[in-house]
Formats: sequence, C-alpha cells, structure tokens
Amino acid sequence: MDAQTPPFENSDRLRRKAHSLIPGGAHTYAKGDDQYPVLSPGFIRRGAGSHVWDADGNEYIEYGMGNRAVGLGHAYPPVIKAAEEALRNGCNFTRPAEIEVECAEAFLDTITSAEMVKFCKDGSDATSGAVRLARAYTGRDMVACCGDHPFFSTDDWFIGTTKMNAGIPETVRRLTLTFHYNDIESVQALFEQHPGRIAALILEPSRGEDPKNDFLHETKRLCHENGALFILDEMITGFRWHTRGAQALYDIEPDLSCFGKALGNGFSVSALAGKREFMRLGGLDHTDRPRVFLLSTTHGAETHALAAAIATMRVYRSEPVIEHLHAQGRKLREGLEQVIARHGLQSFVKIVGRPSCLAYATLDRASEASQAFRSLFLQETIRRGVLMPSLVVSYTHSNEDIERTIEAVDGALGVYALALDQGVERYLVGRPSQIVYRRFNQDGASALAAG
Repeated sequence: MDAQTPPFENSDRLRRKAHSLIPGGAHTYAKGDDQYPVLSPGFIRRGAGSHVWDADGNEYIEYGMGNRAVGLGHAYPPVIKAAEEALRNGCNFTRPAEIEVECAEAFLDTITSAEMVKFCKDGSDATSGAVRLARAYTGRDMVACCGDHPFFSTDDWFIGTTKMNAGIPETVRRLTLTFHYNDIESVQALFEQHPGRIAALILEPSRGEDPKNDFLHETKRLCHENGALFILDEMITGFRWHTRGAQALYDIEPDLSCFGKALGNGFSVSALAGKREFMRLGGLDHTDRPRVFLLSTTHGAETHALAAAIATMRVYRSEPVIEHLHAQGRKLREGLEQVIARHGLQSFVKIVGRPSCLAYATLDRASEASQAFRSLFLQETIRRGVLMPSLVVSYTHSNEDIERTIEAVDGALGVYALALDQGVERYLVGRPSQIVYRRFNQDGASALAAG
C-alpha cells in the first residue's frame, strides 16, 4: 500500500507553542511528543466513533481511544446527549446533586461485589484513596504493587518505584514494595520479609495474560492471612474484560477496587468502590476508628460527568459492547498475524494482549524491544491513515475499519522488512520515541527540538 506523508503544519506550529507553555507539551505523559515519531499528528481536533481528525484535517482510524478511556467511540451520541442535558442545569453546587445518588446506585448495580462507592476525577485519586484507606484500616505503612503493571498513580507511593522518581523522598520510596504477576512465591516472600508491615497489595486483575493457578485468589488469601487488604485496579479491565469488571470474569471479590477510564466514555470520572467495612471510614457515622479524609474534591461529582457515566453503564448493560470488543479484536489480531506471517516478520512484530485490549511489540534484528522500530511502525501506519499507539478497539470499530487497518499494517510491514535489512535509520525520519519512565531526557535535545 503506497503512502504519502500527510501535512502537519498546524501540528508543528502548535507543538512549538505548547512546549513553551506546558511542561512536556501535553498534560499526559503518554500523549507527549516523545512517545511518537516526528512524522505524526501533534494535536487532535475532533473525533467521531472510531475516527479522529488532527489539527491539519488529516483523518485516521484510531486505536489509542484516549488511553483506553473511550470504550464506545468518540462523541458517542447517547453519552453526549446525557452530558449536555445535565449541563443545562448546572454542573457544580454547594450541596450534593441528586444525580450523585443515582450514579452510585447505577454503579453498585453494575459492580455487584462493592457495597459503597465514591466518585472522583481520575484513576490516580482512586488508587491513592484505596491505599490511604488500607493504611488507615490496618494501621500499617507499607504497601505493595505489581511490578509488572506499568502505572497505578501519579502520587509518590507509586512514582517512587519508577526511574522517574525525582522529588520523592527516599523515606517515602522505601514504603512501597513490588511483586510479580502470576508469581505467588513473590507475594509470599513480601509477607515473610515484612511481617506485620504491609497494609495492602494492589494489582490489575490482568494485563492480557489470565491469572494462572488461582493467582488472584491465592494472593487474596495471603493478604487476609497476613492482615492486609486486597485491592484491584480495574481502570482498564473494568469495562473491557467484562461489563461487571474482570473481578466478575475471574470470580474474585476484592476488598477495594478502582474504576475509571471507560466508565464515562472519556469524560472525567473515576470510582473507588469496596466493602462497607472499609469504605465507611471515609464517612460520618462511625465512632470506633479515626476518620479518613477520603476523596474530597471540588469537581469530584460534576453532574455532566456522572450523567455520562450513567449513560455509558446503561449502554454496556443493554447492548453487546464487550462481545463486540472481543469480536473485533479477534478479527484484527487474526488479520494482522496473517500479514505479519506473509512478510516473514513473526520474530520481529508480535500482537499481544486480550482481544478487547490488544497491543503490539516491535523488535529489532537482535530480537530486542526497539523504540526505533516502534517509531518506524507508527510513522508508516500514520502515513496510511491509522493512528495506533496500541490496538485498542471500541464499540464503533467496524469491519471496514479492521480491513483498512490490516491493509495499512501490510504496507507498513514492507518498510519494516526493508529497515531490518538496511538499517532503521534509513527509513525513520528524525529521532525514535522514548519510554516514559526514564531518569533523564536525551542530552542536548528535547523531543521538541529533535522534531
């Protein structure tokens, strides 16, 4: 499939302005210029369904879906309508809005393992609220997160475990431990090495690989045997694995769980939910334990975001959203693996993850993960009208979208094969993308300057 580089004049102009006004040029590190090749759309103007249009008017089939926050599709009409109707009556008041109760009921009718819920605006607040609640309930200071899962929070308790830990005191960093997914011995070792110190373990139910040998249930058992809480981060899995969360799919009831992303189909709403025994500590009625300052934000329950969440949950519960995500993901995977095989690139390009939440790996000639080849792959799919930092489908990804994507990847793989033989630098324009968690930027050049 032949391709021509689309124009990016407006994006490039906005890039220069953004980097002078915003640290990193974006408000989310995963959306930053350093995550994309030089030849890429810097800014999106609008989206509809599975397609987006950039600042220069170029159209793409899109597979990032707002970092997995958009499950139904961009500007999904029933969700937009619900938010618009709520906004006409105001979005923020001195006392709680009626819709806060309605949304809580809708959420707890959906996530049936939970008994109470509190809404907030992003995933970091929800997971950090869960950690604070666990520490208050247990009286312990240490927590453990799954080291195989890439992100839990912007707060110190998690970022301190990454290479990008500047500004976080060593005393704080020492309070968070890590373990490995599907490795129950690593969980057992933490409790043996830190007896009576660990307040909670937090992990995603899955990153694509299913739990083996009852890993989730065994981890919960070890938590309870050692007086710790078991917390599931369902930001991604919650409305992609199963309508009622991966916890329903895997038949596991956490003490606390955190939801967000697709909960409002892109609107800013997240949730901390759990058993009443723990959640009540953030309430007004208990007298047996100290009060916990739990998720108190001015914008935490804006009416339009809760209306969007209610509308989104209604669609998930009444229509075959999860089934569609899996079906389209399977079609996409099968088609891509066929063209990968046709190019003889099975050792260099791999499709990974659950059909409803696919990703890909790009390897160099030495079979090592390569940011340069990832950038080349992105560059060539962008040139062919597909924006795919991942392969995350939505409810609005059609069969035609899948077919066009497979065709685009087919063309991109032809360039990938040439780059393996002749050197990636011959085909990649500009610098490669970089990983988010790095201690220093490149010497002498920022992603902006390199672009």
